[in-house]
This record gives sequence, C-alpha cells and structure tokens, in this order.
Amino acid sequence: MEPACRKDKQKLNSTPTRGDRAKQKSAQQELKQRQRAEIYALNKVMTELEQQQFEAFCKQMQTQGE
Repeated sequence: MEPACRKDKQKLNSTPTRGDRAKQKSAQQELKQRQRAEIYALNKVMTELEQQQFEAFCKQMQTQGE
C-alpha cells in the first residue's frame, strides 16, 4: 500500500496551486494584450503603406492621362 500513497503525494505536488494558476493566467493575459498591440501597430503601418501606394498610383495615372 505504500507505493500507492507515494503516487498520490506526487500527484498533489504536480498540480498547480491557486497562486500558480493566477500567475499563469495573468501571464497569458499580458501576452494576449501584447500580441494585440503588435497586431494593431502592424495594421496601422500596413494601412499607411497602402495609402502611400494608392496615392502614388493615382499620381501615375494622372500623369499618363495628360
């Protein structure tokens, strides 16, 4: 019967505590927020680039039409 008790103790030690779970959840939320901020920043850069390319295209079309 002793080996079974040892297994139970190992299982108890391997389960995360409330503090560990809270830390992990907090870390995941921070990662998600950082990734979201990066996505918004990238979207802004891509939108600006697209606008510049569109303006350059419009100028090119105007000069060809003249």
